[in-house]
Amino acid sequence: MTPDRVRSGSRGAPRLFAALLALAPALASAVGDPAAGRKLFASCANCHAVGPGARSAFGPHLNGLLGRPAGSLPGYSYSAGLKASRLVWNQATLTAFLREPSAVVPGTKMRYWGVGIDEKKVADLLAYLASQER
Repeated sequence: MTPDRVRSGSRGAPRLFAALLALAPALASAVGDPAAGRKLFASCANCHAVGPGARSAFGPHLNGLLGRPAGSLPGYSYSAGLKASRLVWNQATLTAFLREPSAVVPGTKMRYWGVGIDEKKVADLLAYLASQER
């Protein structure tokens, strides 16, 4: 490596560091509390199940939700809108969907009005879901 390359490559380091600092709050909020998520899941449990032996009922079971394309769980009859949405479930898509399901996916069957959902609550809910066996 020549000194010129070292110098030119090192100019990007402050920008990279600044970008990482800017992302730090988002990365920190991605870590949730499974115990808090379990309490939040109580309102989801009216329609959804999770854990060993979970089956779809009024809503699909939520085992393995993270990273799964929306509307793709075999054996559940999703709305045409959800199947066509091309969403992949992650913290950002779930936060938006849980805040206002019908705005994110018009025609969804989801009947939840998103009262009080924020990134922290979604992170807690996802931490709980991740703690359950698939």
